[in-house]
Amino acid sequence: MDAMKKMVLDYVIREYLEEDDDRVIKEDTPLITGGIVDSFSMVSLKRFLEKKYNVQIPDADATPEAFDTVNNIIDLVNRFLKK
Repeated sequence: MDAMKKMVLDYVIREYLEEDDDRVIKEDTPLITGGIVDSFSMVSLKRFLEKKYNVQIPDADATPEAFDTVNNIIDLVNRFLKK
């Protein structure tokens, strides 16, 4: 697992799961449609990613679909890292 993927997984687990939550989060686990990340949390995750990777993710690209899995999040960040 690459460093960015591990960092995003760790962040989601630390910030959005309760300590006693036994759900296993993987790269393809539905975060938004699975009820783990809500719209407010998505905004805080977007801000975290923008600061961490020094990117600007336009609001139009910060869709629930783009934030629904760790894999989608990595794809989104990588799109803007290359600009």
